[in-house]
Amino acid sequence: MAAHKRLHDGFEQDPDQPEKKRMERSVSFSTVIREAMVMKQVQSVFLVLEPLLRRVVQEEIQAGLVRSPRYIERSSPETPPAAERPALRLAFLNPPMLPIFTGSKIEDVNGEPLQVILVDADTGSPRGALPQFMRVELVPLFGDFPPDGREEWTAGEFARGVVKERAGKRPLLTGDVGLTMRDGRAVVNDLQFTDNSSWVRCRKFRIGARVVPGSYEGARVAEAMTEAFNVRDHRGELYRKHYPPALTDDVWRLEKIGKEGAFHRKLRQNGVETVQEFVRMLTVRPEMLRAMMGDGMTDRMWEVTTSHARTCDAGDKVYAYAGQHGATVYVNSLCQLVRLEFAGVECAAQQLTRAQKAYVHQLYVEAFEQRHSLQEVEPLPAAMLLHASSSSSSLPMLQNAAPVTPPPLPATPLWFQGNQELDLQIVDELSGGQGNFGFHMFQSNFG
Repeated sequence: MAAHKRLHDGFEQDPDQPEKKRMERSVSFSTVIREAMVMKQVQSVFLVLEPLLRRVVQEEIQAGLVRSPRYIERSSPETPPAAERPALRLAFLNPPMLPIFTGSKIEDVNGEPLQVILVDADTGSPRGALPQFMRVELVPLFGDFPPDGREEWTAGEFARGVVKERAGKRPLLTGDVGLTMRDGRAVVNDLQFTDNSSWVRCRKFRIGARVVPGSYEGARVAEAMTEAFNVRDHRGELYRKHYPPALTDDVWRLEKIGKEGAFHRKLRQNGVETVQEFVRMLTVRPEMLRAMMGDGMTDRMWEVTTSHARTCDAGDKVYAYAGQHGATVYVNSLCQLVRLEFAGVECAAQQLTRAQKAYVHQLYVEAFEQRHSLQEVEPLPAAMLLHASSSSSSLPMLQNAAPVTPPPLPATPLWFQGNQELDLQIVDELSGGQGNFGFHMFQSNFG
């Protein structure tokens, strides 16, 4: 009976019950793991979102407070007043001459020393002397100062725009960087950059001027600055061409003539070392000069070089060369004929006879040959002076001369004798009869 009961109880017991319990225990454990992982991920998200949420909330609260009338009323008395606009400012009288090279003296566009002046901030008109002297400091500035192209800035912004020299280098701006302003004006006699501008971000500098702090007891004076410019290494200046070239410039300053190059050596061997001498020969003996350059100079190169040379300013000096029979020719510093006189009377070129033309040309060539010993005379009035035309083979002369008859020559000049096939004619080189006349040689038979 007891055995049967135990057997019956055994049959009544659910055979799947232990397995079910094991499954329940297994499911509960996996759920815990998943929940733990989810919680960890949620916490990670919260850690990322928390700073963002805090910032958004803070910004919204701040914006709400700013818009609040109470906040405005409470904060207004504490807001510092706006800075007063300066009534005076410094300014450069003239901009600097460009280009600027390291180690080279900086001058203004007129070739004069830079000047810093005191002007009215509103009108820009110069102001007179102040009750006390003012110390002015010149500093290098970044070329892109001020930011956003503004025309006004604070003293602090100006100070942050000053360029510091590179490590191990000399001060970037040297010379008369400290000035004393008297009568509202200070002259910069010596100023140069010691480094080029290629290493700064904007690749340009400015020159700034400011009042030395503590040297002036009055109201703030606004700073001055030049336009932005490149500062090149001085080695580039050694080979730089000049536009226009000067009379005393070395001849290699002309286009297509390189320093110590083949053309430079040829010219130097023939005594042509300056631009003045080059233009003199170009005016009187162009064929000789062209042959001197050799075949290495093409016609195109010749045109470029001579066009550049003709831009040279002859200046206002005039030289006289007197020949026999009362004839006098006047030339400028480039041996360009500017005036002709017979017996003290100015003559027009078209009034000369053939023999007289030859004689005048002889005098002109003699003046060229004696160019180093010509006698300088008083500059001619502007109305009486005619500069040479662009044609290198012409000898321009005045056309406003009185219609006089040149005195006859006693005899044919020696230069003209034995050259009966040479005929010098006057050619009007300007259309419309405006009269830049010149001598040209032609072959003809006198019958």
